[in-house]
Amino acid sequence: MRYHNITKDDMLNGDGLRVVLWVAGCSHCCRGCHNPVTWDPNGGLPFDDAARGEIFAQLAKPYISGITFSGGDPLHPCNRSDVRRLIAEIREKEPQKTIWLYTGDVWENVAGDPLMRQIDVLVDGEFHIGEHDPRLMWKGSRNQRVIDVRKSLMRGAGAGPVLHCGDYIEQ
Repeated sequence: MRYHNITKDDMLNGDGLRVVLWVAGCSHCCRGCHNPVTWDPNGGLPFDDAARGEIFAQLAKPYISGITFSGGDPLHPCNRSDVRRLIAEIREKEPQKTIWLYTGDVWENVAGDPLMRQIDVLVDGEFHIGEHDPRLMWKGSRNQRVIDVRKSLMRGAGAGPVLHCGDYIEQ
């Protein structure tokens, strides 16, 4: 896996203060994407022990709520196995921290992936510039959904996702 950045004390990509791992590799290539530099799976830096250590140092801080995986697309084929291993390691070492994951794929396509049992919130769907609304919470366009993964999995297949919260930021 390759990555572009590790953001610390982030308040824009999930509940609370978070660390964000911006992975390289995305095949969705959405028009108007805020981060097209991350599309190339060969871009960025190799995810190494120093990067892993940086993430765990942040997660050890009591005021950090958790980690968000973004990019690029953490579910891109070049990322999937490494993301899965890193999430398993986070669950083992920091089980109280929440895990959010952004993907251009949709819930209906990924709900059966065993990785979903390890994350708390999934933000799904490609960014659609025609549905962009800057007042949206944790997503860029109205077609995207902020999904409570655990509640959605408890409902079972075919029941549809349970949304995490409301759509708009209070003004």
